[in-house]
Amino acid sequence: MRICVVGVGYVGLVTGTCFADLGHDVICVDNDQEKIDGLNATPRHVPIYEPGLSELVDRNVKVGRLQFTTDLAQGVEQSLVNFITVGTPTGEDGRPDTSAVFAVARGIGQVMNDYKIIVTKSTVPVGTTEKVRDTIAGETKTEFDVVSNPEFLKEGTAIEDFSRPDRIIIGADDVRVEHLMRELYAPLVRTGNPIIVMDIRSAEMTKYASNAMLATRISFMNEIANLCSRLGADVDHVRRGVGSDSRIGGAFLFSGVGFGGSCFPKDVRAIVAMGEEAGEKTPIACAVTEVNGNQPERIIGKILSHFDGDVKGKTFAVWGLAFKPKTDDVREAPALKIIRRLWELGAAVRAFDPEAEETAKKALGSDLVVARSGYDALDGAEALVLVTEWNEFRQPDFARMKQLLKQPVIFDGRNVYDREKMSEEGFTYYSIGRPVERLE
Repeated sequence: MRICVVGVGYVGLVTGTCFADLGHDVICVDNDQEKIDGLNATPRHVPIYEPGLSELVDRNVKVGRLQFTTDLAQGVEQSLVNFITVGTPTGEDGRPDTSAVFAVARGIGQVMNDYKIIVTKSTVPVGTTEKVRDTIAGETKTEFDVVSNPEFLKEGTAIEDFSRPDRIIIGADDVRVEHLMRELYAPLVRTGNPIIVMDIRSAEMTKYASNAMLATRISFMNEIANLCSRLGADVDHVRRGVGSDSRIGGAFLFSGVGFGGSCFPKDVRAIVAMGEEAGEKTPIACAVTEVNGNQPERIIGKILSHFDGDVKGKTFAVWGLAFKPKTDDVREAPALKIIRRLWELGAAVRAFDPEAEETAKKALGSDLVVARSGYDALDGAEALVLVTEWNEFRQPDFARMKQLLKQPVIFDGRNVYDREKMSEEGFTYYSIGRPVERLE
């Protein structure tokens, strides 16, 4: 099948590349000339970090199944299925900015040459795909159909998620379109995971509801962690006890400094905004946003308490800048919020992240000091603040860490380390929702 993917951001690049790897002929289109030039260059520059993606791009370009261009007409004219995968960032009013989606829809309508299927894979408010249909219809008399096909890719495991999806959601109102979409995705559901077909608006809502549910679990467990801190309980024990209930399960119950990224914060806010527009209150979604927004302050509070309220002139090592491991994405990353607060309090920061150095510098500016390694970040620092749980941070050389730090203090924002081991190693150890292990 011939496929056009419009928007070579995270979702678009992964989607287009994975479809090409299934044997389809894919043209990826973007209006960012620099990005397209990088993808066509030798050596190739893949604009995002995702494990395995660069190799997959190289392989499919080499065999001629994957192309990159700024020419929308070339992509649309040659393709039956056209995916819209452009960004929908939060606008000033808290609502998703869908202007790029409609710009692409207008552009597609202007260059359509025969029957097309237009698929909105961007995360869009309920009713947007119908408006996409109206926008295209205003530009062409050519027959076409629209589909909502939300993505459920997790950064860091996106290729695996595409190849072995829990489910595929298709919102369609025409049987022939449903059959074509089922055919497109058939190789991915051979093990029995479902393709669920529904109306377009329900498909759009499913994406928001899924992300909001996961975000709710995280914020709820963080709320419990904060209560554990007050009452002397250990949230890790509580999590295991709660997660072992078959009605609940253990996923997304880890407490910490909050969630970030391009999806959860934006999508929960979008539910609130959609509710306001529809005249329906969404108190749970509002609370999820509030809890998450306050969570980075919990670690700041622990830092201030340990240093008697004054960190001015002190240097802190920060391990982790990306919002989660296996990505260079720093959008709404808790680490950035923590670093900004430390700067406001007069402290200095020396940070390290295996992949997110450049994206963090773009977000925080030239004031950010980045070390060559995690140990270099520790050298002469007052304490370590661990924010992103990269694997290489899980079993470090604690003896070396003690030698490098001015004092053996760790503020663990992800509960990575065992409390008893930290005590044995001679650290004063602060975590989230667990009793403090103090160096006597």
